Amino acid sequence: MRIIVFGASGGTGSKIVEQALENGHIVTAFVRSPSIMQVEHPNLKIVQGDVLDAEGVEKAIAGQEAVVSALGPTRPPVPHMMETAARNIVAGMKGHGVRRIVSTTGAGVRQPEDQPKFIDRFFGVLLSLLAKDVVLDSAANVEVIQESDLDWTIVRFPRLVDGERTGKHRVGYVGSDSGSRVSRADAAGFVLKELVDKKWLKRSPVVSY
Repeated sequence: MRIIVFGASGGTGSKIVEQALENGHIVTAFVRSPSIMQVEHPNLKIVQGDVLDAEGVEKAIAGQEAVVSALGPTRPPVPHMMETAARNIVAGMKGHGVRRIVSTTGAGVRQPEDQPKFIDRFFGVLLSLLAKDVVLDSAANVEVIQESDLDWTIVRFPRLVDGERTGKHRVGYVGSDSGSRVSRADAAGFVLKELVDKKWLKRSPVVSY
């Protein structure tokens, strides 16, 4: 499958690129700084660009069969960056007839199916106090994708950590089905499996240990 990965140079995005290549996919990595990319492969194309540039995003999506967005907030934060990126990606996909997208976000972006425990509610309030703009922008990013008519899956993660791929993660919603962490390797593995399997089509699960 021809896949474009936005946020390909990040901790999770780079794992997605590596595993996608291992799985035999043809990958386009869309990044601001190509020099950061540590992966070299004959099936990897690196495109330099900015997700806030609608024309650049649209051109990069041309010829792809699926999209993965592993974008995260920048430092320092750019106002409405995540929402604008989602709008540009959705528009580019519609313009080129690409239907499948898997997009990642934090478990702090709540969904109606969630049944948060006390500790989940506590950390949710803490996060909204410490990083209100980031949480709101991430939620807006998710909303743009969910309101599109694309074949979307939103994959939410708690704290991402380094570690090996175990395949022993849980998939569900915030509450009894969710834990406090997951490795980036397992996160990437789930994203790529879901991209093909579509088991969680038009749903927004949490993947955790």
